[in-house]
Amino acid sequence: QVQLVESGGGLVQAGGSLRLSCAASGNIFVINAMNAMGWYRQAPGKERELVATITSGGSTTYADSVKGRFTISRDKAKNTVYLQMNSLKPEDTSVYYCKLRSSYYKDYWGQGTQVTVSS
Repeated sequence: QVQLVESGGGLVQAGGSLRLSCAASGNIFVINAMNAMGWYRQAPGKERELVATITSGGSTTYADSVKGRFTISRDKAKNTVYLQMNSLKPEDTSVYYCKLRSSYYKDYWGQGTQVTVSS
């Protein structure tokens, strides 16, 4: 019903920046009525963790580890969510996943994009 495609990952030096994008397509009714979208990340051998979320009303939340460095935003016209990541650290290295939670609390996930921060 809904497809999410992430892009923007890559290799960056510590202190650098990257901007991730997540484009949603498919059932426009589900997309427009979504509850929230968010970014999660998973490093090798670790649990997937929340990075940032943005609700349909524009409210945002962040993990403590990224507060002040990452910013989540949404372009409703493009059905796209962004994650601006500044002051990147080696511990930010992970696969970053986009998630859309529908109004009936079904979760859709993207395929992930690799972010690698070198020291």
